[in-house]
Order: sequence, then C-alpha cells, then structure tokens
Amino acid sequence: MTAIDTRARFHNLLVSEWIKLWSLRSTYGVLAVGVLICVGITTNSARSNVALISRSPNPSQRLAIDPMHAAFVTEAFQILGIIACSVGAITIFGEYTTGLIRTTFAAVPVRRQVVTAKVLVVSAVMLVFGTLVSVASFGVTQAIYHQHRIGLSIGAPGALRAVTASALLAPLCALVGMALGAVIRHAAGTIVAAIGLLLLLPALFQGETYRWVKEIGNAMPYPAWQALAENPARHNADPGRPALVAMTKYPVTVTEAWIVFTAWAVAAVVVAVVAVHRRDP
Repeated sequence: MTAIDTRARFHNLLVSEWIKLWSLRSTYGVLAVGVLICVGITTNSARSNVALISRSPNPSQRLAIDPMHAAFVTEAFQILGIIACSVGAITIFGEYTTGLIRTTFAAVPVRRQVVTAKVLVVSAVMLVFGTLVSVASFGVTQAIYHQHRIGLSIGAPGALRAVTASALLAPLCALVGMALGAVIRHAAGTIVAAIGLLLLLPALFQGETYRWVKEIGNAMPYPAWQALAENPARHNADPGRPALVAMTKYPVTVTEAWIVFTAWAVAAVVVAVVAVHRRDP
C-alpha cells in the first residue's frame, strides 16, 4: 500500500491561518469600524478647513491650508496603527491564551513555518485595510478641497508616496503587534506595550537640544511615517532639496524614513519567530 503523506504543506498553513483570523467575529467589526473612524476623522478635518475658508474674508487663508495634512491626520493613523497592532497581536497571544497553540504545534512541529504563515496572512489583510483607509482618506479629502481649487491629484509631488506609506503603516504596526504578542502573550499587556512603543515612546524623544535624542525619535515608526506623508511643497521651495518632515534641527529624510519602515518590519518578524521558536507553548 502507498503511504499517505499527512504532513501539512505551507499552503495548508496559510489557509488555516486565514480561517483562524476570520473565524473571530471581532475581526470584521474592528476593521470595518476602523475604516469608518479613520476616514471620518480625515473627512471632518477637511470639512472644518473648508468651513474656515468659507467664513474668512481673507483670500490668503486658502494658501495657509495644507490639503495633504487633512488627508493624513496623525490622530486618524494613530488609531489605524493601534487597530492593526491589536489584530496582529491577537493572532499570536490568542492561541496561547486558549491553549490552541499546543494543537497547532502538534500538527506542525516546525514553528517557523507557523509564524511565517501568520505573518503573510496578517500582512496581506492589513495591507488591504491600510490601503482602504489611505486611498479613501486621500480621495475624499481632496474631493472636498477641489471645491475651493486647492485639492491635490495623486500625481502631485509627494501624494503617491504619502498614500503608499500610509497604506504600509497598517501591516507594519500589525507585525509589531505580532512581535509583542509573541513576547508578552497577554492581551492587556500587549496592547499597553503597543501603545507605549508606537505612540508614547516617540514623544519622549522629540527634543532638539541633543542630536542623539532626536535621532532615536526619528527611528520610530510614526515619525518616519510623518516624514513620508508630509507635503514636500510646504517646506521645500527648491525641488532639488530632500523632502523633510518639518523644518526642524534634525529632520528625517524620505530615504531614512523608508529605511526605518523596513528595519522595523524585519525586526518585528525576527522577534516573533525567535520568541515562538525558543519558548514553550
């Protein structure tokens, strides 16, 4: 008789992780509400600016408004990051909390494959989530601004880069969440750590007295995202100069910001793989 190969192939792991993610009803609700909240915040920002223009008798008021800023309001994308981070984290600590991880590792002893499958599935889902928020935010806000002839097209300097970076922010934060979930393995602890790492810690390194303090802040995900989502026309009259997040003493260049994005994503995956591989279920 021919022996039947019962080993799980990698595509089976992908399907399994996909089912696990979407078997939670909260996944649908959290992502749907997240899109509405984030786009709602950016839309409200644009509408408020338009109302300000309409009430102001000064024609120069229109020039003082940055259409790019309303499309990528920091608070909206901080919420996006926390949502993505939470979804990424629950794919790890959720199995440890319920004890399902033991069943998973019994079926697939190679833990690196399990984590890799989780990384790919979560990254794909979060990329779609981030893209929906980013594209909708940019499209809606610029449509509102178009009524006053200050809206930007996707071909405007920095626009496509900002949309792309904002979309990639979701999978990046999800990977950070997975790493924290693999290390902490506790729901409340992971969420608190995520908020502290992504939102609170960068605020501690915003001073410009010491260069090393500012550079640490620049190496965080959100300052890097702000550099990528910034409108270069607001700060650089000379198109030959590098786009900076702001005219600060130690600014972040676009190249440095992309490096930060890449480094954090790679580091998060490595931490998740090592933590799951070396620690007991």
